[in-house]
Amino acid sequence: MAALTLVVAGCAGLQARTDVAPLTRHSSGRIAVRVDGDSSRSMSASFDLRGDARVGLLELSSPLGTQMARAAWRPGDVELVTTDGRRRYDALDDLAEDAFGQPVPLVALLAWLKGRAWDGAPATPLGSEVGHIQLGWEVHLGRLGDGIILARRISPQPVITVNVRLDAD
Repeated sequence: MAALTLVVAGCAGLQARTDVAPLTRHSSGRIAVRVDGDSSRSMSASFDLRGDARVGLLELSSPLGTQMARAAWRPGDVELVTTDGRRRYDALDDLAEDAFGQPVPLVALLAWLKGRAWDGAPATPLGSEVGHIQLGWEVHLGRLGDGIILARRISPQPVITVNVRLDAD
């Protein structure tokens, strides 16, 4: 999800496809992504997410409220709209790899935002902490009650850290 902002500078009034069906699940908050050793690929934004890994709509805004990117997806079709124009991908994870130059499991991140492991790959408990290791990422969920999620890619390098602070419902 955060990868979307890496391909844009601030912009307003972006329009993406909205024919992705009624979207009942909703999350919003702030997200920060840091790629160790490459500050140009680090970012922070407010987000508004509707839907799930199959069908969804994501809007990212700057700290000042300017819309930076808008993405809509459904099976086999992901559309990203920025000031650079529209780009299409086959899957959310393809968008993330293009934006970061590294694979970032956006589909798994959507499950992590709900406080659970993604069911598309094995997960191992973190041990004494609440959370799990999945796809080379440590996902810390011990502060989920406060709306805080920390995911850190430990393998392969470089280390990527995703911090999410969810708005209260």
